[in-house]
Amino acid sequence: MNYTEDQILALAPDSSSAKAGTALAKTAPWANTGADEEALWGECQGSGSKPYQTQIDLRQLAFKCSCPSRKFPCKHGLGLMLLHKKTGGFPNGQRPNWVTEWLSKRSEKAETKTEPTKKQPDEAAQQRRRQARLANMQDGVAELLLWIKDIVREGIMNLPEKGAGHTATIARRMIDAQAPGLAGLLREMGQINYFADNWQTTYLDKLAHLFLLATAFQQMEQQEEAMAREILTLAGLPQSKEQVLAGTGIADRWTVLGHQLEEEDNLTTEKYWLLGQQSNKYALLLNFYVPQQVREAPLMTGTSIDAELVYYNADLNYRALIKQQTATQPAVAPDGYANWNAVVQAQTAIISKSPFVTEMPAVVNGLLPVPANGQWWLQDANGMCMHLNTGCDVYKLAALSGGHLLPIVVVGKGHTYLPLGTWHNGTFTKL
Repeated sequence: MNYTEDQILALAPDSSSAKAGTALAKTAPWANTGADEEALWGECQGSGSKPYQTQIDLRQLAFKCSCPSRKFPCKHGLGLMLLHKKTGGFPNGQRPNWVTEWLSKRSEKAETKTEPTKKQPDEAAQQRRRQARLANMQDGVAELLLWIKDIVREGIMNLPEKGAGHTATIARRMIDAQAPGLAGLLREMGQINYFADNWQTTYLDKLAHLFLLATAFQQMEQQEEAMAREILTLAGLPQSKEQVLAGTGIADRWTVLGHQLEEEDNLTTEKYWLLGQQSNKYALLLNFYVPQQVREAPLMTGTSIDAELVYYNADLNYRALIKQQTATQPAVAPDGYANWNAVVQAQTAIISKSPFVTEMPAVVNGLLPVPANGQWWLQDANGMCMHLNTGCDVYKLAALSGGHLLPIVVVGKGHTYLPLGTWHNGTFTKL
């Protein structure tokens, strides 16, 4: 199990779990620890008389613990994995029955998993509901376009005085029109810092994106089928998971490039960025959680998974679902783009198909963080620079580089990019 401590801690659902797991990465509270090629296990003494039975499936990196925590993985799972790393491994021993039973149940579930019998839907009723919703959305989009034209007619220089509230009313109208995707774009516009330098460019970019999407929605009947599905998804009427998973997937060994967590209004958005080693296709796994909801089995950045992925709309966006997964193993740095010019050419080809893409992933083989004019930039071997989004640990990246080019995973578009991770001396480090 060649995972770094940073990779293990990246699995923690929050900072408190990471801290508690680190505190448990010592031999004192643990007994009957063991390992084999498929699992880790151990018993951790807690506040009660009976120790907690903690086990980790290394085949697909899944956790189970008898403790009452609703966090996933819990501190005991993290602590066991960290202890295994720090001690150089546990002695191979006889696997306890409770571990064997759990692994067997997981294997049986994976082999016998079938779709449950469902009552056949009333297709006619579904179609009527869909048409009614589309009509409601069209009415909302018409009002949205009038609102955009009013913004342009009045000008944007007085927006700092209005503040974030100037998008609130029209955003609520989009919710009423059953177009939550458009409401989300409006909320993003309301969150712009109107007293920051160059806020006008940021605002106009978002306004133009919103206008393009709203206009395309009105002209959806003129679009090709794939583009029409993409427009509906962005407006807030996506395909169901069942529809997506019914499609044909791509079987590959996928490198987990990055992991992001974003919290807003009691909703946590989790993103995993992947790259297929054979297909050379990027993919985005997107999950949403409300407070106290148990997360799905986490993926570890810097590892690879053997899996079949199905895309929502493969030619127009990156979002995908895992149809089936068989194994997890450490990964090496994948072949990426040679420089920024290659990234720009690839993004131009993508945008020519779908102008609605807001962020794009890329592995760039050699980048160096450099400060200039009070800002940080990512410079390639040819001296070309892109602005570095300081949402990452810039100084950690600079320290790792030591003035040398590194292969870096970035997400962004245009001239600004957020580094998600880098390979340093063959080891992946999350940023």
